[in-house]
Amino acid sequence: KSHLLPLSNGNESKAFKGDRSPCVPSRVIHIRKVPIEVSEAEVVLLGVPFGKVTNLLMLKGKNQAFIEMASEEAAMTMVNYYTTATPHVRNQPVYIQYSNHRELKTDNLPNQGRAQAALQAVNAMHAGNMSLSGSASAPDSALLPGHSPVLRIIIENLFYPVSLEVLHQIFSKFGTVLKIITFTKNNQFQALLQYADPMNAHHAKVTLDGQNIYNACCTLRVEFSKLTSLNVKYNNDKSRDFTRLDLPSGDGQPTLEPTMTAAFGAPGIISSPYAGVAGFAPAIGLPQAAGLSMQTMPGALGPLTIPSSAVAGRMAIHGMAPTTLHSVLLVSNLNPDSISPHGLFILFGVYGDVHRVKILFNKKENALVQMADATQAQLAMSHLNGQRLHGKVIRVTISKHHTVQLPREGQEDQGLTKDYSGSPLHRFKKPGSKNFQNIFPPSATLHLSNIPPSITDDILKDLFATSGYTVKAFKFFQKDRKMALIQLGSVEEAIQALIDLHNHDLGENHHLRVSFSKSTI
Repeated sequence: KSHLLPLSNGNESKAFKGDRSPCVPSRVIHIRKVPIEVSEAEVVLLGVPFGKVTNLLMLKGKNQAFIEMASEEAAMTMVNYYTTATPHVRNQPVYIQYSNHRELKTDNLPNQGRAQAALQAVNAMHAGNMSLSGSASAPDSALLPGHSPVLRIIIENLFYPVSLEVLHQIFSKFGTVLKIITFTKNNQFQALLQYADPMNAHHAKVTLDGQNIYNACCTLRVEFSKLTSLNVKYNNDKSRDFTRLDLPSGDGQPTLEPTMTAAFGAPGIISSPYAGVAGFAPAIGLPQAAGLSMQTMPGALGPLTIPSSAVAGRMAIHGMAPTTLHSVLLVSNLNPDSISPHGLFILFGVYGDVHRVKILFNKKENALVQMADATQAQLAMSHLNGQRLHGKVIRVTISKHHTVQLPREGQEDQGLTKDYSGSPLHRFKKPGSKNFQNIFPPSATLHLSNIPPSITDDILKDLFATSGYTVKAFKFFQKDRKMALIQLGSVEEAIQALIDLHNHDLGENHHLRVSFSKSTI
């Protein structure tokens, strides 16, 4: 067979017949299912972390490409790596295997100018980075813009705790992770993660930005950090230097169990922390990562839904600090004349399923609210702490109590303790429910849904106005008149209106559903 792919005479498909899945290593790699809009540079970037890419051939009409690596070893590393972690380009999986061709000869083919330009640009960029990745003290100006080995990660829609181990497991699919530091900033769970090489960071950023860790929640936002190196002082559940297992755990922090230390002895090899809980594994790096069904990778579990009962078990496995298990909130500075267990149940129910509410008998400006799990408690706290309710700025913190006690038989309680664990009004009972994606901070604009066809905008505006609220604007959704937005005079009014009118009976067996909206009218 000649080395040159016969492209000009229309029978190029013959060249692929033997390319189905040859197992003989070659430095030419055949890439299939390449999305049509992918650029030459993006294809070259698939090979760059493993070594120099010496040639490229794009067959756009066939959604295929060939790249030639400088050595067979580099090609083998690349194929082995992508066999366990299917690469994604533009959120689509692409398939990688050895080609039957021993080298690519493209000199006399049309349209090769762009391919050669992309090769030179990417290789030059990588060469520039390689010289820096060894020296953490390199001046920032020397770094190519946007190419630090350190990534900043923000996790949105955090409905289940994401531990340092989970991040390590996901990000080490893209290269050796040296250090991770996790922290909470602006009420968001964030992390800084340092790779051995900026190209690994580039790869992880391109592939993981916007992906969900679990089904329908925990969305990753990934960007380059301005830092070029991290300094980790302690190895514990908040920070870890995988190159130094001798670091202390810091005061009051649980040290890693010996089993964990063993698992992290070799960076990039993680023993699954999900071992003890059936049905756990992040959706990333698994076939479902981009919502695509592909043949399952060995050892991967199917798409996930997470039973809240298992969350506690998972946290224990991850060696998280036990304090994070508390799902009870202490709400203080309430208005004792206006507050009721039902009002707290409806308001906190926007951010999770409320199981019990207790307004303190002797101190009615304080209440305990028990959520379904610790993450929902965290979410409610971050959104509601500091909001105004009945004219007072409320404070929401994690309580030291593990549960809210119900009053004993015959104990005087004045109806201040209520159990809502079986309530039909829970918004998050169904795993993967759409409601998980529609959680927003309190806002003056409310999202209304479940509106029956006979209800006009005037009826809804009157409902809010006669309940004492200032209606500034109203509009039905064009595509779906079951939903509408209503803008009230202030965030405080909207909070109060949500408590008053969520589940209001509109007739025809329809109860109004009210949520905070991210949009304005």
